[in-house]
Amino acid sequence: MTQQQTATVLLERHGTTYARQAGLTLKDTPSPLYRLLVLSLLLSARISGDIAVRAARELGTYRTPRRMVDATWQQRVDALGRGGYRRYDERTATMLGDGARQLLTTHRGDLRRLRDEAESPAKIHAALQQFPGIGPTGASIFCREVQGVWPVLAPFLDDKVLDGAGRLGLPTDARRLARLVDTADLPRLAAACVRAALDEAVVDDVRAHTR
Repeated sequence: MTQQQTATVLLERHGTTYARQAGLTLKDTPSPLYRLLVLSLLLSARISGDIAVRAARELGTYRTPRRMVDATWQQRVDALGRGGYRRYDERTATMLGDGARQLLTTHRGDLRRLRDEAESPAKIHAALQQFPGIGPTGASIFCREVQGVWPVLAPFLDDKVLDGAGRLGLPTDARRLARLVDTADLPRLAAACVRAALDEAVVDDVRAHTR
């Protein structure tokens, strides 16, 4: 089985982005970008991805930083709790409020301003870490998912993606890996490779369907 065929099977079976799983249709507009930032914060904690996605869905009511700021701390805690995000709910509720206020203050609520000011992938990745709760891991999650609508980042295939790719016998060089799919599918490829890095069952499933 060729690497191209492996990549095709991987996308077909595990290529749902985390944004899509959270019910988010990603566009280069302020609200979806902000919701992706929230999702990235949730996913970067030491908690299961499924719980983080459920919590992001519960927080979907607060789809702009203004709505997040206007919500009470308890409303944010309750939404996280409904998603099962209980271990970190109080601290995360505080970070969500602080981060929303910061986004409104520094970029008028629009992450596209951050992108345009940062200009390069490395600077975008660094700038995202100004927000509470967004460290290197959260920034990488955001960049992996957003590269489909922020072409300046593509291909953003970081070490976690390349780890999963290696487990599947795919190239562990970002440029070579990216050539296996259309540019529009890079977020899906990244998400699928991350799942392979985190769950051996994904690797076994792809192997079973590429024999």
